[in-house]
Amino acid sequence: MPSVSIRTLASDVNARITSAEEVVRQTVMRAAAYQEIQPEAWISRVPEEHLRLQARQVDQRIARGESLPLAGVPFAVKDNIDVAGLTTTAACPDFAYRPTGSAPVVARLLEAGALVVGKTNLDQFATGLVGTRSPYGSLGCVFNREYVSGGSSSGSAVLVAAGVVPLALGSDTAGSGRVPAAFNNLVGFKPTRGRWSSRGLVPACRSLDCISALTTNVQDAALVDSLLANFDRDDAFSRRAPRNGAVPDRRICVGVPHASQLRELAPEDEAAYRAALGRLPGIGAVIIEVDAAPLFAAAQLLYGPWVAERTAVLESLLAKNPTAIHPVVRSIVQAGKGISGVDTFRGLYALQEFARAAEELWDKVDLLALPTTPTIYRRTEVLAEPYQLNAHLGAYTNFVNLLDMCAVSVPAGFRGNCTGVGVSFIGPAWTDSRLLEFARRYAGIPTEYAVPQLDLRANPPRVPLAVVGAHLSGMPLHSQLTAREARLVQRTRTAPRYRLFAMSGEKPPKPALVHCGEGGNSIEVEVYELEVSSFGSFVADVAAPLAIGSVTLEDGTSVCGFVCEPRALEGAADISADGGWRAYLTRTGGSSS
Repeated sequence: MPSVSIRTLASDVNARITSAEEVVRQTVMRAAAYQEIQPEAWISRVPEEHLRLQARQVDQRIARGESLPLAGVPFAVKDNIDVAGLTTTAACPDFAYRPTGSAPVVARLLEAGALVVGKTNLDQFATGLVGTRSPYGSLGCVFNREYVSGGSSSGSAVLVAAGVVPLALGSDTAGSGRVPAAFNNLVGFKPTRGRWSSRGLVPACRSLDCISALTTNVQDAALVDSLLANFDRDDAFSRRAPRNGAVPDRRICVGVPHASQLRELAPEDEAAYRAALGRLPGIGAVIIEVDAAPLFAAAQLLYGPWVAERTAVLESLLAKNPTAIHPVVRSIVQAGKGISGVDTFRGLYALQEFARAAEELWDKVDLLALPTTPTIYRRTEVLAEPYQLNAHLGAYTNFVNLLDMCAVSVPAGFRGNCTGVGVSFIGPAWTDSRLLEFARRYAGIPTEYAVPQLDLRANPPRVPLAVVGAHLSGMPLHSQLTAREARLVQRTRTAPRYRLFAMSGEKPPKPALVHCGEGGNSIEVEVYELEVSSFGSFVADVAAPLAIGSVTLEDGTSVCGFVCEPRALEGAADISADGGWRAYLTRTGGSSS
């Protein structure tokens, strides 16, 4: 689906080259097409007739002579931000409520002529950087759905990246707007705390929260910022902006961490980051190495005292209905109950020390350039280890709000798996406009990398796979299939040409299927279908002495399936007479785990 510039679209609607109603027609078509691919992206949608009514009202305003900066621009809203007429869930159905009005940021976009399309999925209560912590379903990167979309603004990111809408609002407490922007080749702008109103936002950490924007280019992010930067006297966390000048004409000093402080950067990510830095001299920047240790140390506070701030938001729900909360999110916010006031003040004192060190950085540099993330993970990996991997993704984003900085993540290339890499430019509070102007200059430099083609097929090619043992439904390794969204096709048996052996010393216990020709047994199997990329990652995880080969089913068809090397039979017991792994476990009273 084609991406479109907000400014170009609004210009065409204002000039009556097209109409807001026509934009709605196309948006509805794009939304329907992508619904077949990642239906989990939306939590709720504005009814089509109401969307068309919005469009007619915009067209009428233009006919009366108004010029609207966002005329006819469709946008999506993360479902922890209030939109009048739509339920706010924060991805927790039992928490859901119907707001009396829209959040000020939404209202200002509507007043500027934009059209709200619906509410997007997120890591529940904006607690996560992965996009997998939602009862409404997990999301994958728009270019390769085997990998995480990033979060917590997951739905907002994939809908912009897929070209369904050119603008989406997210929220950003520790990177929740920037991480998914990076993975999906978008611009993710996180303003200075209090620059945009956060009224109507379900808090994650109220003292740190920012509403953010996801767009396809920096100029659009700057346009949105110009409309939303506004003091809101009814928001206790809103702040009045001081005056700031434009980007100075002198060479801009860009701080980068010492090489030893680039923590666990994956090789492809480091290469993309180095290439991004190599482009900076072309826009008048000089690179200076700085000590980033205080920034990374400050980031660790997010997993200490500031967990209690998340707990404060959910205290009532935790007490009355804890099972309503996603298990991973629940374990995080429950931990906040053990954080004392003494712990909190110690954290505040430590943060003040780190903030002083950060202030001194700005005496040396105008802004910082960091990787947005150190790597990306498969959804299966995050489901298997939901805490450590999630925390690792925030290595370069977590400190920004704690230390009162603004930031923008811009595209910096792609990994071999077709997922996006981002570079973040970070500045002191209230340098938002200067920061965006620098990012615009950077984004204007020609690059050598190509954007992968989106896989927008609702039914991409799938590979059948026969499983015979520990991957059967209910068995200990079955999650390796469900995490890859494998689809059960049939429960059947092999042709009568196989023998089945219980291997020795395997944990969990596993069988080995051996083709023996005539005179063999028919063995129970389950056949699943996986997308090609998911099948590839599954095969890569199969450990010797097992392997994937060809298995003939009882109807004569051949599918991919588990086979084995000869060494698998050393010390193995022939269990072919049982006819399958389940029957063997039942007969022996054996455990599958």
